[in-house]
Amino acid sequence: MAQRDYYEILGVAQDASDEEIKKAYRRLAMKYHPDRNPDEEDAEERFKEAKEAYEVLSDSEQRAAYDRFGHAGVAGGMGGGAGAEGFGGFGGFSDIFSDIFGDIFGGGQGGRRAHRGADLRYTMDLSLEEAAQGTTVTIRIPSRVACGTCSGSGAAPGTSKRRCDTCNGMGQVRMQQGFFSVTQPCPDCGGEGEKIEQPCTDCRGTGTQREEKSLEVNVPAGVDSGDRIRLAGEGEPGDRGGARGDLFVEVRLKPHPIFERDDDDLRCEVPISVTQAALGDQVTVPTLAGEAKMKIPAGTQSGKTFRLRGKGIKGVRSAKPGDLLCTVRVETPVNLSERQKELLRELDAETDKDESTYPQSKSWWGKVRDFLDRLAT
Repeated sequence: MAQRDYYEILGVAQDASDEEIKKAYRRLAMKYHPDRNPDEEDAEERFKEAKEAYEVLSDSEQRAAYDRFGHAGVAGGMGGGAGAEGFGGFGGFSDIFSDIFGDIFGGGQGGRRAHRGADLRYTMDLSLEEAAQGTTVTIRIPSRVACGTCSGSGAAPGTSKRRCDTCNGMGQVRMQQGFFSVTQPCPDCGGEGEKIEQPCTDCRGTGTQREEKSLEVNVPAGVDSGDRIRLAGEGEPGDRGGARGDLFVEVRLKPHPIFERDDDDLRCEVPISVTQAALGDQVTVPTLAGEAKMKIPAGTQSGKTFRLRGKGIKGVRSAKPGDLLCTVRVETPVNLSERQKELLRELDAETDKDESTYPQSKSWWGKVRDFLDRLAT
């Protein structure tokens, strides 16, 4: 089955504590145990998913590798079938259920079926400019390839696999317990139908080795954080001839020194002087395409936002670009000379005579006086 994110399977956040992960695992194991869901075909697969997700996320080293490289960073993966080391039988759940459930309901899916390879996840950091304009990025990811020493057979050179005597090459055995008769993967060959007596020393019998490979990712213009780019067939190889999984490249935007992205809009702050705010002015502001002119009306207050239409980003699924939203911040002058201070005092003395000069201030202080008068009565 297609690979799913371990955190998504358990329904926990990526920063979840060990206790939260354990509780989520126990809840799912109880919910999807096949004995409690005899009529639900997918209960067993969900049961298996929860087990593998917990085994990885409950181990600090495996969890760190998974957080960095996704499923490629941890051994195994969820692309394979129920084998001797994976999900053949529901062993490992004895802390929740009695051992008899593992004996009666062990495996059941056995056989030598092909399984699609695991999907991989990679996080790509992009600048705002790269995301807006589109780019091509070369990434390096860990990958499984056929072992060169044994040509992927898993057997040491000069040797070969032999048919499993326990299951007679069928890959599964039938277990009888009381009235129940259940087919499960062969415990000796893990459902393969064949056994390796002399494993290859380079791949330890797995038939694959890990190496890093380079891939070019074409990033379309307008991508945003959280968008995913699918590279078909670049995931883990399948088992028993199954198709390879896919690679999902997730975009993450780096912080920008000027702009903040809000969907297709861009936001920025523009400092202006007291004089520009009082008298009005035309200022130059940056955009991703260069410079633009913005008019500041006389009497502009700090925090006022001006909209420059079409100066934002055209998203991947958008018909037209967003806007640039510029919020002005009136900057108080510092390090004044005595002459400058004197001029400001003169200005303050002149404007203090006219209540219309600072209407907000006069209105606010009027409300304050009314409030204090009510307290005094």
